[in-house]
Amino acid sequence: MLRVSLLGEQAITDDATGTVLTRSPRSVALVGLLVTHAGVPQPRQRIAGLFWPDSTDAQALTNLRRELHNLRHAIGKEPALVVTSKDLCWQDTATSLVDVRVFDLEREAALRTGADDGEAVVHATAALAHYRGELLPALHDDWVLEARSELETHLVELCDLICEARGGDLAPAVAAARRRIQLRPLEESGYRTLMELQADLGDRAGAVGTYHRCASTLERELGVVPDRRTREVLQHLLAHPPSGWPVDPGRSGLAAAELVGRSRELGILRNRWLTAAAGQAGLVVVRGGAGVGKTRLVTEIAALARRQGAVVAGTQCFGTSGRLALAPVADWLRNPAVQAASAGLDPVWRAEVDRLVPSGKDRGEPGARPRVMVDAWQRLRFLEGLARALTGSGRPTLLVLDNLHWCDQETLAFLTFCFGLNPAAPLLVAGTLRDTYEEEPDVAEWVVRMRATEWGSELGLNPLDVDGTARLAEAISGHCLTEHDRNLLQATTGGFPLYIVEAMRANTSLPAGDPTTVLRDRLEQPGPAAREIAGLAAAAGRDFTLDLLAEASDLDAGTVVRAVDELWRCRIIREFRDGYDFSHDLLRETAYQQVSPPKRWLLHRRLAQGLELLHADDADTVSAQLAEQYARGGRPDRAVANYRRAAEVAAGRFAHAEAIRLLKKALAIVRAQPVGRDSARQELAVLEAMAGPLNARYGYASPELQQAVERSIGLAEMLGNKDSTLTWLVALWSSRFVQGKTAHAHEAAVRALSLIGPGSTPDQRGSAHFAMAGSAVSLGRPAEALRHFELAGELTHDARAWPIGTRPDVHGVAWLAHAHWLLGHDDTALSSSRSAVELARAIGHPYSLAVALAYAGVTHQMRWDLPELRDTVSELRELCGRYDFAYYREWVLVLDGWSRGDAAGIDLARRGIENLKAEGSFARMPYWLSLLADLSARNDRPADARAILDAALVAARTRDDLWWLPEVMRMRAVYDEPEAGLARLRSAALLAYTQESLALRQRCEHDLAELGVRFVAPER
Repeated sequence: MLRVSLLGEQAITDDATGTVLTRSPRSVALVGLLVTHAGVPQPRQRIAGLFWPDSTDAQALTNLRRELHNLRHAIGKEPALVVTSKDLCWQDTATSLVDVRVFDLEREAALRTGADDGEAVVHATAALAHYRGELLPALHDDWVLEARSELETHLVELCDLICEARGGDLAPAVAAARRRIQLRPLEESGYRTLMELQADLGDRAGAVGTYHRCASTLERELGVVPDRRTREVLQHLLAHPPSGWPVDPGRSGLAAAELVGRSRELGILRNRWLTAAAGQAGLVVVRGGAGVGKTRLVTEIAALARRQGAVVAGTQCFGTSGRLALAPVADWLRNPAVQAASAGLDPVWRAEVDRLVPSGKDRGEPGARPRVMVDAWQRLRFLEGLARALTGSGRPTLLVLDNLHWCDQETLAFLTFCFGLNPAAPLLVAGTLRDTYEEEPDVAEWVVRMRATEWGSELGLNPLDVDGTARLAEAISGHCLTEHDRNLLQATTGGFPLYIVEAMRANTSLPAGDPTTVLRDRLEQPGPAAREIAGLAAAAGRDFTLDLLAEASDLDAGTVVRAVDELWRCRIIREFRDGYDFSHDLLRETAYQQVSPPKRWLLHRRLAQGLELLHADDADTVSAQLAEQYARGGRPDRAVANYRRAAEVAAGRFAHAEAIRLLKKALAIVRAQPVGRDSARQELAVLEAMAGPLNARYGYASPELQQAVERSIGLAEMLGNKDSTLTWLVALWSSRFVQGKTAHAHEAAVRALSLIGPGSTPDQRGSAHFAMAGSAVSLGRPAEALRHFELAGELTHDARAWPIGTRPDVHGVAWLAHAHWLLGHDDTALSSSRSAVELARAIGHPYSLAVALAYAGVTHQMRWDLPELRDTVSELRELCGRYDFAYYREWVLVLDGWSRGDAAGIDLARRGIENLKAEGSFARMPYWLSLLADLSARNDRPADARAILDAALVAARTRDDLWWLPEVMRMRAVYDEPEAGLARLRSAALLAYTQESLALRQRCEHDLAELGVRFVAPER
């Protein structure tokens, strides 16, 4: 069965196997044209003219023949495609399934059976199920736009049919009404239908919210209010109001203040947008004080972009810790135009988008712990998938990021990645930033970096002068101000547009006092119930829903609904996403300040309980909010549990910095509790959750990770938890080893091995043997290392990846090659190295492949096999660049530099060594330094070589990194006086003999023989 998908995506697949036959835009578009005229032959000349209007007739027909050849090659002898010398046609067949045709046929069936409401709804619902998005979303040719418009009209008709039929189950009708509003946002009938359906379901709060969205849309887009019929539906919803309650008083003030005194800034912003839309991606930050009009200015350019047909997606950050990582990116991805573009992505990229914004119902097991380090190598692919979705519409795109000063680190990192991935994308990110942004170090650092790039630009906003203040006030109030009033208003508001607007909305006379007084007066405008709800909403710290307020308030639901309606009419709150938010953050802050501390405690606890009730089946999405609300509401146990859950969600999005931040908050709560076994268990659990993100973000050499590991070992030992102690000792070994603390790492490995008992799992035992083997190699005990590597391999065969990110069956075999080579087993070393690489390729795990290639590179270097080394380094370099493997990227620099052998190679090797030192990674440092010394010697820099080898000698002895010391001593002997050099060579040979490093001993013996001296090994 051939499946053709044209609605929401563009693909032709084999339905039996799921194989994609073609995603060629031209081939799929050709099928789309024929399908929209199914059964009617289309002349070749017409098709060629539509697809290649700028080509000659002959060339256009040639292009069509080529495209038709590609299409027929992809779909084979499918009879649905009828080809003649003059025309092409698509016929419905039993061997093809086309979503557009299924939609048309189900629609026709629904219209034919209109008398039978039940059957009509079945057909109409089936039609809607196949309409997964607009027709050929990536194309904007005239014929596509015409066909798309006709299909959307048919979709609206089906939505109306379902809503009219209704029946006992109102859920399909509600879904149809919502979809109709999306398609026709300026038609009030859709809003009225949805309000009536919500009222029938008993969802009065939802119905009032629908009215608010309707009124705001009409006011913003058309400058009108809802008509009488729509207002009557609202009046019915607000029946039985308290005495004196005005049922439909209208809204106070203007929908949006006139943009005054910003012509210069608007011109700059407009030019920046036009530059980006022409194909030069960039960022513009509108900076200024709170309330100076940053958002208002960006709103103006967003309106311009929409009028030009651009994709405009907006979001805002909140000044609260109750946030999810990459939440702004998720908001952008939920934009309908972006979703349509995402549907057309290849499955590999759609899967990455689904990590952040799931498209299906299956969101995974609640609370399932993500494999933080195992999947860390996929981060760049994840980010690329998100970037492709945001820039894949084929249209200029404006992404608005309000309150950039509260943005999470991962979103900032994503933006940097996005600009670098496709600098020529028609993309502009417009952010608003308070002057106090330097209080957020991560944001401040990012802004400084972006200023220095070709993408970043900044636009400062200052308060209005006296004339600008007066003009704005007069536009709102409708009357002229006297000179005295102009000066008074300027003194009161400081020229900040927010305060000017709110002052004129709150008072018939001019205010006196300061800007804070203006906002307090504004919040006194509504009645007592509305003020109480405003305080509750402010405690939420971000956007909120009517359902949440109703759950958390002790007022009855009807009073809550009327209170929210009053706040909306006063323009203190506005619609936002599926709920509401304060019209400005300063109003939220002022409302919160007016709540007493004891009352705040109660409000936070009620909000937390309300969130849990409303999100019982999807607590992950509100876990960060729950944690903050419980922390402020005096429930530390619940706060800690939800901080941990939120951190797991963040880690699943590769947002390691955010996960660490959340877990540190949990840690602070736990450590504030009385010391005891219970608090120790909680702290250990938090530290266990933190280890993966710390490792992913900072690496095993980081002091932060080592502190966490050492503390965890102490807690595990205090609690008598042997399994946990063993696990953390292996982690401690990893941290110390990478830091170059070889003897201390070995101590941890010995302790871990001593804890192995009958109850230990194979993975635990294998991890301990692996640690012993690794430290034994560096201590110059290759025979001992060989035994432990072999035991580790037997115990961890086919095991899942370790917390350090690699598969043990790959890492162990790759490292085992070094022990074999040192022992003189050259062929076995090469075989082991190749086996590790082959296994890593077979399992398709890039990080393990990077490890295998890195160790293979060292093996080839020790064997002086330059061709193999160069091939290995080339592949490893590409892999590290693709997945951003920092640690092994430095290995590439050193090994590549050594293989080149010239002055440029010296620079590469030196840079790799300096990078390792900067990361605190001193493992194998004598080896790396010896390669740099060899490079220096080959480039006639003997003084440099001698100094580097001296440093290598010191590093080997001070860090107990002894495995390569015989070779360093052998190389250093060249620069000694003859007698001293001979003595050093003998010592090197003796050390290699003691270590059983036959390969290094043979090198020393060769140099001694060159001097006419034979090395005699002492009796054992």
